[in-house]
Amino acid sequence: MKLLPIPAAGQTPVRVLTIAGTDSGGGAGIQADTRTMALCGVHALVAVAAVTVQNSVGVSGFHEIPPRIVADQVRSVAGDIGVGAAKTGMLASTAIIEAVAEVCREVGIGRTGSIPLVVDPVAASMHGDPLLHEEALDAVRHTLIPLATVVTPNLDEVRLITGIDVTDDASARRAAESLHTLGAQWSIVKGGHLRSSDVSTDLLFDGDTFLEYTAPRLATGNDHGGGDTLAAAIACALANGYTVPDAVEFAKEWTRRCLEASYDLGSGHGPVSPLWRLTHS
Repeated sequence: MKLLPIPAAGQTPVRVLTIAGTDSGGGAGIQADTRTMALCGVHALVAVAAVTVQNSVGVSGFHEIPPRIVADQVRSVAGDIGVGAAKTGMLASTAIIEAVAEVCREVGIGRTGSIPLVVDPVAASMHGDPLLHEEALDAVRHTLIPLATVVTPNLDEVRLITGIDVTDDASARRAAESLHTLGAQWSIVKGGHLRSSDVSTDLLFDGDTFLEYTAPRLATGNDHGGGDTLAAAIACALANGYTVPDAVEFAKEWTRRCLEASYDLGSGHGPVSPLWRLTHS
C-alpha cells in the first residue's frame, strides 16, 4: 500500500484533531486515534470529551467532561496550532455534541467549513456497553451528522441511527442513503460486523454513487479499536490532501494491516495494532 509521508526531523507534521473519549485499556478511543496518527506521520491534537473506565473485557463506567471544557480544547488548538482534519468519537451526551458542533462551525471544521470532519458516531463499546446516552441519538442525527464530511458508523450504530438492520447489500445501500439524507457529505456503511460474510465490504455513498471497498475477513477476536483506527486513518489521509474515496481506500488497507498485526491483551479482546508501520517504509 502507499503509506502517508513521514515528515523529516524538525519538520512540522500535518495536524489532525481527535475529539473523543479515552480508553484506560489503551485499545480504542483517543489512544487508538493517536497511535494511528503518530504512525501515519501526523501530529495528534486532542480534545477529551469523556474518560472511560474499561479494560479488555468491557466498560464499567465513564465520566463526561464539561461541555464548555470540551469546546475550549478545540478552540484552543485550532486557534494556535491549526487543524488539517478532525474526527469525533465518543461524545457521550447531547450537551457535549451541541458544544462540539458549535465550536466546529466557529473554527471552520466540518462540511460547511474548510477543515474536513470524520464523524465516528460512537454509541456503544464492542462489548455492548453504552457510551452514549440514549437521548443523545437525536443530537447525533440532527446536530453532528450534518457537519460530517464523512460519517463512519458500524452496523450496530447504523441500526440505532437509521432503524435499518443491515443484513445484505440492498439493506446496506438503504442505510447509506439514509445516513446521507441526514446531512453527511459522504456516508460509509462498514461491513466488519456482518459476520455471516467471508469478506468485509465497506460501502461509501455521496448521494449519487456507491463505491465498494472489500477485503478478506480476518479470523481474529482481537479487533478492539478497529472503528476508531479506520476513522482516524481517513482523517489523516484527508489532512494530507486525499479525496474522500482515496482516503477511505487508504484507511481500509491500513485497518486491515492493523487487524493482521493485532495481539492478545488481558483476558478479553486485544487491540488492532498499527505498530507494523515501524518495520515498513
